[in-house]
Amino acid sequence: VKMIKAQLSPETAELANGCEAVCIFVNDHCNEDVLSIFQSCGVKLILLRSAGFNHVDVNLAAEYGMNCRRVPVYSPYAVAEMAIALLMGLVRKIPKAYNRVREHNFAIGGLEGFDIRGKTIGILGTGNIGRIAAKILNGFSPGRLLGYDVYPHDDMKNMGMEYCSIEELISQSDIISVHVPLLPETYHIIGKENIAKMKDGVVIVNVSRGGLVDAEALEDGLKSGKIGGVGMDVYENEQSYFFKDCSDQILTDDVLARLLTYNNVIITAHQAFLTKEALQTIGETTAQNLKDFISGTSSGNELKPIVKRASSHGNLTKEAMAAASAAAKGE
Repeated sequence: VKMIKAQLSPETAELANGCEAVCIFVNDHCNEDVLSIFQSCGVKLILLRSAGFNHVDVNLAAEYGMNCRRVPVYSPYAVAEMAIALLMGLVRKIPKAYNRVREHNFAIGGLEGFDIRGKTIGILGTGNIGRIAAKILNGFSPGRLLGYDVYPHDDMKNMGMEYCSIEELISQSDIISVHVPLLPETYHIIGKENIAKMKDGVVIVNVSRGGLVDAEALEDGLKSGKIGGVGMDVYENEQSYFFKDCSDQILTDDVLARLLTYNNVIITAHQAFLTKEALQTIGETTAQNLKDFISGTSSGNELKPIVKRASSHGNLTKEAMAAASAAAKGE
């Protein structure tokens, strides 16, 4: 077993020479350049220590004869709870209050928040994580709990969730929590057009994938006051910084640098998954995926080629989402 600290790139991919399997994380991008090198190195298996697989060209990997296996569920509770933590930090201005008290400043001016109770909350995507987040938020007694998913869930309906179109959710929610997967159809689903439709002062939380949110449009919304707060554990260009200590460097990503200056923005470095329980499950499932590949066993964690279908952000097709679901289930 080789343990390589360097981030995966076309320059480092050749370090896999002689290995039949590679194990990667969320910011290790397996694009055409990397996969072609893997093929020449003799790689037959790509193990993803993540549920999301947008960083792997699954179709090309299949063409090269490589099997891809992921960790479909490790701890949806960990990620959902992080979404709530970010939301609470925003609406009660906890980071600002914490920093004041650390400096022995006990004044409370400028720390006024708002009740979540009675607000309209929109859950964009009701998969495993989205449903858990909805259940937690439902405990705050929202005025309305809106949901969007191409496959509505009866347990959410029974809880009182109102399934609606993306347009209705975007335009009527005081709080929007994003839990859809990153697909070509969902890229920048929170972008200039949809932000313009949102309520003034809307709070947006994203613990899913950075590419779901157009960071430049997000900043424009913050500057104009359209967006009242943002909690994000992901960023669309995070691979250059996240999981690294950059404290002695100047950030060259101007958008990220500016977002970090807003006192109504909380950014964490893709740590929503980071609990003891989740790490244990990731390790165990990854090891089992390797054993299953060696024994020729199908576990349901295999990723299959995706049939790409075009659609607009406002009308994600069931076919497109079904294709992604089938790939995730190895069907």
